[in-house]
Amino acid sequence: MATAKKAPAKKAAPVTKAAPAKKAAPAKAAAPAKKVAAKKAAAPAKKAAPAKKAAPAKKAAVKKAPAAKRTVNAAFMKAMTPSSALAAIVGGKPLPRTEVVKQLWVYIKANKLQDAINKRLINADAKLREVFGKAQVTMFEMAGLIGKHLK
Repeated sequence: MATAKKAPAKKAAPVTKAAPAKKAAPAKAAAPAKKVAAKKAAAPAKKAAPAKKAAPAKKAAVKKAPAAKRTVNAAFMKAMTPSSALAAIVGGKPLPRTEVVKQLWVYIKANKLQDAINKRLINADAKLREVFGKAQVTMFEMAGLIGKHLK
């Protein structure tokens, strides 16, 4: 907002100071001539810049070389037994946490329990209400609430 207040003042200023600006122009013209001379002197320094560009290319090649296969965290893959309330949705056999979440999403989408307006919200039916403990849950809360039903 402060710049908006300054802008009208600048528009009014050139109308009254038009003549001094023309007198100052020749003095300013001399200054750019000095800058052009300085740029010509700095030209050899710019030739060194492409050498710097070649160095990052080598670093990128180094980063791609150790592309080892990513190992899976064993805690996520450990099969856990669901509680009776959760077993009614995902089944009674032990499953890893990742599979439990996948099965819940299959159930949510099959029964159209995702909120129509805000897709991050899940409207619980009777089975999910036992697991979540409330009628509506965000998808981010869901993982925390599922953890209480896994042993």
